[in-house]
Amino acid sequence: MIYLDTHVAAWLYASGAADLSPRATELMDGSDDIRASPMVRLELQYLYEIGRVGEPAAVVVDALTATLGLTLCPASFVSVAHEAEQLTWTRDPFDRLIVAQAALHDARLVTKDETMRANYPRAVW
Repeated sequence: MIYLDTHVAAWLYASGAADLSPRATELMDGSDDIRASPMVRLELQYLYEIGRVGEPAAVVVDALTATLGLTLCPASFVSVAHEAEQLTWTRDPFDRLIVAQAALHDARLVTKDETMRANYPRAVW
């Protein structure tokens, strides 16, 4: 099981694996359970609304579901929020909840974000 960060999901939609590291590509190729936090969907929508991505979140998530088998994690928000309470290294609510979702399942998180990688041992790029 691996989780995708928001920017990884956006890059996958826009250009496939071309913008990913070899390690990230290898992990994705070897996984039959690729997930994202629902916060990724919400952040994609925010990025669309401010013009940083070209399609609404629903289009991006639906495309990744069709091409990669991406699923949004069904863990309860209460569980994820409880896990996020322990992540005091960031004030960014998106990052905090995205990492918490992966941590709740002790899963790898594919991200280029250096702060996430420095603070979540299972984050990879």
